[in-house]
Amino acid sequence: MEPQAAIAAAMSEVRASLELAREDARPVAPDPSLGRLTRLDAMQQQQMGLARIRRLDRRMQLLEAARLRVDQGTYGECVNCGEDVAAERLAARPEAALCLACERGTG
Repeated sequence: MEPQAAIAAAMSEVRASLELAREDARPVAPDPSLGRLTRLDAMQQQQMGLARIRRLDRRMQLLEAARLRVDQGTYGECVNCGEDVAAERLAARPEAALCLACERGTG
């Protein structure tokens, strides 16, 4: 798959996941009919939704940066050491900006 197409597909996936996460992160309205544990469970679900939104927002930023690297002709090059990022790594995570060695801190 071409880099632009892979990035666009990943961005589409992230957008869909963000919609679902936003539903989970809705504020928990006070409801006297809810038991205390049910309300705590709803609040925990809300916090997990908010954390998921943060992770997805971060991934979207990384995908945007990858799209810029495609435009600049540097996509697939490690932004740290300049070596090639493995094609398998880019296929799994099109936003990958580091080679495996730099990601692990051994590069």
